[in-house]
Amino acid sequence: MIIEGIRGKLTQNRDLSELTWLRVGGAADYLFQPADIQDLQHFLSHLPRDVAIFPMGVGSNLIVRDGGLRAVVIRLGRGFNAIEINGDRVTAGAAALDAHVARKAAEDGLDLTFLRTIPGSIGGAVRMNAGCYGSYVADHFVSARMVTREGALRDITAEDLQFQYRQTTLPEGAVLVSATLRATAGEPEALQARMAAQLKKRDETQPTKERSAGSTFRNPAGFSSTGLADDVQDLKAWKVIDDAGLRGACVGGAQMSEKHSNFMINTGGASAADLETLGEDVRKKVYANSGLTLEWEIMRVGDPLFEQK
Repeated sequence: MIIEGIRGKLTQNRDLSELTWLRVGGAADYLFQPADIQDLQHFLSHLPRDVAIFPMGVGSNLIVRDGGLRAVVIRLGRGFNAIEINGDRVTAGAAALDAHVARKAAEDGLDLTFLRTIPGSIGGAVRMNAGCYGSYVADHFVSARMVTREGALRDITAEDLQFQYRQTTLPEGAVLVSATLRATAGEPEALQARMAAQLKKRDETQPTKERSAGSTFRNPAGFSSTGLADDVQDLKAWKVIDDAGLRGACVGGAQMSEKHSNFMINTGGASAADLETLGEDVRKKVYANSGLTLEWEIMRVGDPLFEQK
């Protein structure tokens, strides 16, 4: 495939395993890393309509199956990671890391501290309505910009995205390029202290040193942990997994973490099939034990190895 006039990097048959936090998966037909928004617009407007695209962040919440992905993966880089602050509004490029946005906002006395411990980038955070400690992207969202599959640049509202728990409605093939969030004021030192406490708690309760993709399943309760003393645990994913006796369960090199049972980890040498098989086993056994159906929070894309062409 040749598209004249692009300034970014287009790579054929790009192995995606090294681009995901779980370090598994096959190759994409192509990987495109646009130089900037105009380059992305040019690329999409000239890409044949029968070629699928898959926007990919930093791969923190993703399993790419072993047979790879029959699509052009769009991965945004330095041209999309600027962070600008104007009054109580923070505008961040889709490639800006959530943690960096939280820190930058705190330096300016703005409270987006809930983003500090969320893995990934702002594009993914908006797409998944990421949240923790009782706050979600939807609570702060002002607007976002996207490039459509046809290459047009458009502003989108909360009404367009229809925020729900861990999901939004985004047009097929659209690529988020930036988002503007509204933040309340706070003392920089107090915000920094809060984030430090959040990081300490995260490291104490989650397998942050392991290869994981964050929470594997959405909470059946339909909301994230609040971090407060009165937080209800009965319908949390980790609790129903524990109740089914699945903490530490393994398939090949895949394991439900002993430290946090809703974190799936690659202990070394796991395939994407190992991880997905383990996840489906957990879903079946939790349903058998509690009647609750766990929904995947990790996105799974691509072809199983035996379907690769």
